[in-house]
Amino acid sequence: MSSRSKKPRTVETTVTYLEMTAHPHHHVPPPANLKLMLLKAEKPPLQYYRYLYDAVGRPFHWVDRRALTDEELVGLIHSANVDIYVLYVAGSPAGFFEVDRQGSEVELKYFGLARDFQGRGLGKWLLNEAINCCWAGNPLRVIVDTCTLDSPAALPLYQRMGFVPYDRKSRTVTLPD
Repeated sequence: MSSRSKKPRTVETTVTYLEMTAHPHHHVPPPANLKLMLLKAEKPPLQYYRYLYDAVGRPFHWVDRRALTDEELVGLIHSANVDIYVLYVAGSPAGFFEVDRQGSEVELKYFGLARDFQGRGLGKWLLNEAINCCWAGNPLRVIVDTCTLDSPAALPLYQRMGFVPYDRKSRTVTLPD
């Protein structure tokens, strides 16, 4: 028997960079008949963050944070500039978003719902809450990016909520085994 090492699988994706230069002040009511709670996770435990990242991002090949060491990741998610909010539906974690404040610019770094909670009308409401959190410090600009590996609904939703594309780039992503 010979063992062959697997060649890492790579895929090409197009990343769209979007910005918002004024708070849109949308009113998006929460979906009816769901017990929702949105909580800021203050210095979340590393394994809990990895769980959220994986639950939301695995179907869309989120790999960037998975490649970080524990120390590198803790340094990012426990930074004074970073806020992480977790959506709970009937007591279960359903999604999260991460806000990274860098002076006059704020980046909506990660945003999404776990697969079991998609299709319930939560995405638009959660994105509106994320946008409000981003604008809380009155930045000059809020940015976000999405790629062709993300949900096909992501880019249109960002645009409906007021984000405008300002750049597109190709990127090669190495997928984990």
